[in-house]
Amino acid sequence: MSIRRGTQTQQLLASLEKTNVALQQSDTELRSQKTQLEQAFRQMQQTQAQLVQTEKMSSLGQLVAGVAHEINNPVSFIYGNISFAQEYTRKLLEMVKLYGQHCQDPHPSIKELAEAIDLDFMLQDFPNMLSSIQIGSERLREIVNSLRNFSRKDEAEVKAVDIHEGIESTLMILQNRLKSTPKREAIVLIKEYGNLPPIECYAGQMNQVFMNIISNGIDALEEAFSGRSSSRGKDCNSSEIPTIEIRTEVGKSDQITIKIADNGPGMPDEVREKILDPFFTTKPVGKGTGLGLSISYQIVTEKHQGSLQCISAPGEGTEFLIQIPVSQTIEKV
Repeated sequence: MSIRRGTQTQQLLASLEKTNVALQQSDTELRSQKTQLEQAFRQMQQTQAQLVQTEKMSSLGQLVAGVAHEINNPVSFIYGNISFAQEYTRKLLEMVKLYGQHCQDPHPSIKELAEAIDLDFMLQDFPNMLSSIQIGSERLREIVNSLRNFSRKDEAEVKAVDIHEGIESTLMILQNRLKSTPKREAIVLIKEYGNLPPIECYAGQMNQVFMNIISNGIDALEEAFSGRSSSRGKDCNSSEIPTIEIRTEVGKSDQITIKIADNGPGMPDEVREKILDPFFTTKPVGKGTGLGLSISYQIVTEKHQGSLQCISAPGEGTEFLIQIPVSQTIEKV
């Protein structure tokens, strides 16, 4: 009797052991499924946010291209005719001067009008005014060309482009943010461009990378230099002046290197290590989504088989190092 009970007890223990193992396996599987679902959910959130951000940039590109197209015709008209206006004005002014030299005793009404309109001043100032209009029209043409280059609406494919044009177009778009404000002085821009060959890339997407990185640099300088006096002397240390440096050079293994650095507050390692992660941001709510640098990383690494690094330390500013190959081996679709 006791032997039978012992056997039953052993069988019961073995059954319980099997049940326990099965429960543990089931629990492990459930945990694994939970982890997979959480990862899938995060991936879905990231993909959705990236799609929204991409759509916003696409809409911005279309808007910029549309604005550039609409103002291109009137700007071209002004720019194309200003030289004729200057020539006609020069001849008319010569005529007026000759008239003054050879007609010493004009009619009293002519004398009266000449004094009323201050003819001497007009003869001197009118050419200067036309020169100012010409300079303004040239500036408008530069802005229009920068807008068109930045949008790259017609360049969705991989094409060989001048990467410096993209940087300059981005700086033109951000020009207003570089100017002095009541809270800080103007941001100094240092550019050292190397002799780069034409680079095969998605030009519009690379412009988006430049926009995101330079904008973040400006934000960092806003934080670091806000409230500082702009009345310091010329002998002040360069580290006391908000500065962005952009350098380009041909690197090793048929790659180019683009360095974008600022002398802002920098960041500790725990922030720097997460700065390229999706949704990570140190900005206040409503000031940033934490996607700009993440998307930039994706564009550089996945779209262009390159690398994007962030080098920073507290009090030493921040530098982003972009490296992409000169020629792309990706399928050009």
